[in-house]
Amino acid sequence: MEKGRHLLVDCCNVSRDLCLDDRRVLNAMACAAEKAGATVVSQVRYKFGHNSPPGFTAVVLLDESHCSAHTYADLGLIALDVFTCGSTDPADVLKYLQEELDLGDVSVRQVPRFTMESIQAAKDGRIAVAV
Repeated sequence: MEKGRHLLVDCCNVSRDLCLDDRRVLNAMACAAEKAGATVVSQVRYKFGHNSPPGFTAVVLLDESHCSAHTYADLGLIALDVFTCGSTDPADVLKYLQEELDLGDVSVRQVPRFTMESIQAAKDGRIAVAV
């Protein structure tokens, strides 16, 4: 049993302008999620840089889970999470997002959520650490 799929997406060599454009990235994540069949519940963004390096965090809450982005503008990096359950495929969300934004060089890891191993470990009172 698997209850959801979680994409961990590392984007390198992203333009500094995009890494600072919280509104554009937030809107693109919401649109991509909707195109993939997800239901957007809420959106929030926070720009930082006053006491830390410039960038932002943006989160799109979905009925099916969430999409989030955390940027490091000076380094040209975006850390994306796309977690969905049900019939929405997180790979579709990422595909639509890449159609809207130049995410630079992208590497993707897919992590299954609530696998039989993790559920059994929880029942046994153990912590299952996947590497």
